[in-house]
Amino acid sequence: MSSFPTSSSSTDTHAHPFTGMLDVLCTVDVIVGTGSITVRDCLKLQRSSVIRLAQTAGSDLLLTVNGIAAANGEVVVYDDTTSIRVTEVMTTPDAEARA
Repeated sequence: MSSFPTSSSSTDTHAHPFTGMLDVLCTVDVIVGTGSITVRDCLKLQRSSVIRLAQTAGSDLLLTVNGIAAANGEVVVYDDTTSIRVTEVMTTPDAEARA
């Protein structure tokens, strides 16, 4: 199974509404967790410093696309690279109302 979107071929009878945008690159960020520290503690950061996060160990990671929360996932190793396996795709309230 490929993790990359596939574009429709020229023989498709139904054109996808986003056909002209299928190859636009989007920035994907994976957020391990969030936390807060004071400026004083930030200035003291050094190698081996530990910052406590709000999430528990083993929690899903947040995947954002262009800064918008899109999915949750977990870390996997795939072909000697660190990757994320999507475990849940998020929907917006507007999308749920239309479904």
